[in-house]
Amino acid sequence: MKLHIDVLTLFPELFPGPLAASITGRAMSRGLLEIDPVNLRDFSHDERGTVDDKPYGGGPGMLMKVEPLFEATDFLKARSPGAKVVLTTPRGRLFSQKLARELVGEERLIVVCGHYEGVDQRYIDSRVDYEVSIGDYVLTNGNLPAMVMIDAIARLLPGALGCEESSEDESHTGWLLEYPQYTRPEEYEGLKVPEILLSGDHGKIAAWRRQEAEWLTMRRRPELYARHRAWPREIKDVNKD
Repeated sequence: MKLHIDVLTLFPELFPGPLAASITGRAMSRGLLEIDPVNLRDFSHDERGTVDDKPYGGGPGMLMKVEPLFEATDFLKARSPGAKVVLTTPRGRLFSQKLARELVGEERLIVVCGHYEGVDQRYIDSRVDYEVSIGDYVLTNGNLPAMVMIDAIARLLPGALGCEESSEDESHTGWLLEYPQYTRPEEYEGLKVPEILLSGDHGKIAAWRRQEAEWLTMRRRPELYARHRAWPREIKDVNKD
């Protein structure tokens, strides 16, 4: 399985950037992930590379123009008609582990890095499949959100992780945050590893981890814990929106 991601951006020099290291870098070197930055200014209609203009009706700031966005996306779509278009925007659907799992099933994605005050709505209505936000805050542009999403998606590619079970047993895979974990030594500066983890009783260890995950989620993310409690046991491990 291979995932190709075209990143449509005003700053192609930022990619792959930190994505060239660690797990995502390994996925790239193994041929599992390909990241191709595309400069939106290459599709502008003047020598200055203009890709923004004032909004109709007035208001602060500038908007990304419709022509370069349409033409760049159509150029990329011509190479892969089935590619899904993902726009980074503060008003988008909140990015989640569930959405990462949905997108990793695609063979090709076009990630569009939002900029300025936003994007001409005609582009969103005509070309965008997903409007996505990584959190309830505003960043300078969509390049960092694009990197965050690519990282979360790429690590789910089969073969990207050293241990495939790692992606199945971590925070946000279901509705519970990950339980506390410990490694050697058994005691350090008077701080001890919980006895149950040294018992070798896998059933009791699993029950302890589940209990700790529920307690941690209840304290730190009560809205997630409420979701966990609301669904039957047999579907609690399915990540819902």
